[in-house]
Amino acid sequence: MKKYILHILFLALLLSSVTMSHGQRFIGFATAGVNMAQIEGDDVHGFRKIGANGGLGVALPLTRDHKWTISAELLYTQKGSRKHCLAGYFDTIYYHPDMFLDVNRTIPFDPNMKCHISLDYVQIPLLAHYEDMQSGFKIGAGFAWGRLVRAKEIYNGFTRTTNLRSGTYRTSDWSVILDVEARLYKNLSLNVRWEYSMVPIRKMHYMTGRANSDGTFNLTRNEIINMHNHVFTVRLSYYFNEKYELNTRLNKRGERKGTKWIKSIPEY
Repeated sequence: MKKYILHILFLALLLSSVTMSHGQRFIGFATAGVNMAQIEGDDVHGFRKIGANGGLGVALPLTRDHKWTISAELLYTQKGSRKHCLAGYFDTIYYHPDMFLDVNRTIPFDPNMKCHISLDYVQIPLLAHYEDMQSGFKIGAGFAWGRLVRAKEIYNGFTRTTNLRSGTYRTSDWSVILDVEARLYKNLSLNVRWEYSMVPIRKMHYMTGRANSDGTFNLTRNEIINMHNHVFTVRLSYYFNEKYELNTRLNKRGERKGTKWIKSIPEY
């Protein structure tokens, strides 16, 4: 764990130093917001898992007009899934053959918490962006690598001994990202992001059926499912070393075309 912390600190210092030493070219930013997450394949549907998403980043303009940029970020992001229901919810029984082998008996059974998975990652996204300079509207796409730093599971009210070293989940999460951003005011932007794991984060053996009144059990499903992180993120981003000027461009009616403030493009 110590070496991962050192790597994270090194990357954070690198991002900061690059921004300061190349202020005329690189653009630094800070971002913070919330994840709305679920895990595809765990039979807990809905983006009910709320987690934090935040960190630092740098963007590099690829063209003189700054319309095309690439960016790298260093984030802490919380993913997983959550299902909150009453004890009598399971008319249909979801049984995981390995579930009761590693239950943490020191934590009492919680009848109101049926399924809860918490997965925290340190993540490095790499994206390419295109920005309409007049409107401040930006779209992007790319990939991200995440390193698992915390894992916790509750199934059917029982807390499992799942942790970072248990090997239950892959330590690396490779994701594809689609990104939309809109300028709110000068250096402040609103960012909405969609993310999906390209590689399964684990495999789960599911057996599903119904319990009969006579105590027998009708098995209706017996299969191994791949599980993937699926996340929507809403964030605010603040860009440190960008300058803005009043937009003087007019449309045919003599009204301002685009946002009030537009980027002031430096001369290189």
